[in-house]
Amino acid sequence: MYDLLITGGTVVDGTGTPGVRADVGVAEGRITAIGDLSGADATETVDATGKVVCPGFVDPHTHYDAQLFWDPHATPSSLHGITSIVMGNCGFTLAPISDESDAAYLAAMMVKVEGMSPAALEIGVDWDWRTTADYLARLDGNVGVNVAAMVGHCALRRAVLKDDATTREATPDEVAEMQRLLAEGLEAGGLGFSTSRSFTHSDGDGVPVPSRAAAADEVVALSSVVADHPGTTLEWVADGCMNGFREDEVDLMARMSLAGRRPLNWNVLTIDSARPEDYREQLAACDQVAEQGGKVMALTMPILVGMNMHFHTFCALYSLPDWGEVMNLPHDEKVAAFADPETRRHLEERAASPDAGVFSRLTGWGRYRIGDTYSAENEGLKGRLVGDIARERGVRDFYALLDIVLADDLRTVLWPGPTDDDPASWLMRQAAWDHDHVMIGGSDAGAHLDRMAGASYTTEWLADCLRGQQLATLESAIAHMTDVPARFFGLKERGRVAEGWHADLVILDPASVGAGELHLEHDLPGDSPRLMAAPVGIERVYVNGALAVVDGAPTDALAGTVLRSGTHTETVPIPADA
Repeated sequence: MYDLLITGGTVVDGTGTPGVRADVGVAEGRITAIGDLSGADATETVDATGKVVCPGFVDPHTHYDAQLFWDPHATPSSLHGITSIVMGNCGFTLAPISDESDAAYLAAMMVKVEGMSPAALEIGVDWDWRTTADYLARLDGNVGVNVAAMVGHCALRRAVLKDDATTREATPDEVAEMQRLLAEGLEAGGLGFSTSRSFTHSDGDGVPVPSRAAAADEVVALSSVVADHPGTTLEWVADGCMNGFREDEVDLMARMSLAGRRPLNWNVLTIDSARPEDYREQLAACDQVAEQGGKVMALTMPILVGMNMHFHTFCALYSLPDWGEVMNLPHDEKVAAFADPETRRHLEERAASPDAGVFSRLTGWGRYRIGDTYSAENEGLKGRLVGDIARERGVRDFYALLDIVLADDLRTVLWPGPTDDDPASWLMRQAAWDHDHVMIGGSDAGAHLDRMAGASYTTEWLADCLRGQQLATLESAIAHMTDVPARFFGLKERGRVAEGWHADLVILDPASVGAGELHLEHDLPGDSPRLMAAPVGIERVYVNGALAVVDGAPTDALAGTVLRSGTHTETVPIPADA
């Protein structure tokens, strides 16, 4: 007798092998039989004829740390078939904290660095915890997906160094105290240690986040703690993740992996045929670490993530060379600067310089599509390309863009058309997907809510594989999004459709699977907005055997598991240990 019987579907098991027609029987949250189960009894039977049955997808890089408190289903990720998430990346977590001042600091940091809504954080998060154990306990029994949580460097530093966390290196005693807190967090089930050394990460006061003030030896000392805790891992982001790694960054990655005896992943490998040397250098850095006996994995997205931009609030444009000085000016001064011919010339020139690195993909000004506008002068421009408008006006694309933005007092919604949507870039991506040191992921889901929509990468890629560019087979794409990340993190008995494994399952329609048009929904606490793309063709999602999503909407089931290191994960050896 099965709790659930899925009949007639094509089972794509996550290993990359061709799909086969088979029935799937589930009992007590696990897959108990695969094959011809004709005549079997079940409490619930689902006819999947013409559909694909595959493992639930695993997202290796999210920031749902706060959102889970008001949205235990981790939407929209779960709606697109994701059943397991890894959060607490880049050194940004909500625990541990030592007092209310830490909570206030981390909340402001999350608003700035991860684009979270201040109203949603104020209304939706009560900060009623101190330790990582307390925080994880709050999630137990209250999540609709499986959740693995890193322990973040910034929270550790803030808890120990307080206001000095952003201004100086730690003393040996302070490093030891951070190690103690990290060990406590890992003992409670934290998945590992995460940190940031990226120039793009600043806190609520506009100064570098705490982890950026740490000495390399501190980062290594904290990485070493995971070696004493089974089933753990490491994660970081650094300048080189955007622009190609420096020698000292490659050295630090190797030291982290070797000290922790664990694999390390970084986010995100952006592939652009206009900058092939960055791509080669970044993959070469992973190879160099492997040669020293460590293991480093680059995350990359298989789609071009939909995003919008505003000139009046923080977005990726602020990270273009020398742009931050202007973008961070008081409003009236910023408006005056964008109207100044010399400032315009300087900003356009700097954006086109090699210093722009990965952000150069945002400088195809003529490809920007105008979204919402707010002035009579811009009436009728919504939906049009800046390049077409510029030709009509007889001005440069960049100047036309600034004129439109200024007419709306900087409030214009802009939809950039990335410059790396070319055949050469896609062929480079296709080659990267099968590289030993590359893993699909990097959605940033839960962060930059009104700016980016990476959570739908699963359905978008499947649609592209089946009815678009067809650069990967359905079986290969599913393996990349299920078994590969599950094995990287050592998730026990997840990531495949296999007898005895947890019943994290997706039933999808290959004829229609995909994602809808991007749109803003005001459904966060405080009526805050977020970008959403509705799932298409994801008919059912099961988490631990319970129906979590049906026809694009979450159910009331909260059957997710907090995936604790050592209990729900096993140690993944690095090359030196293999």
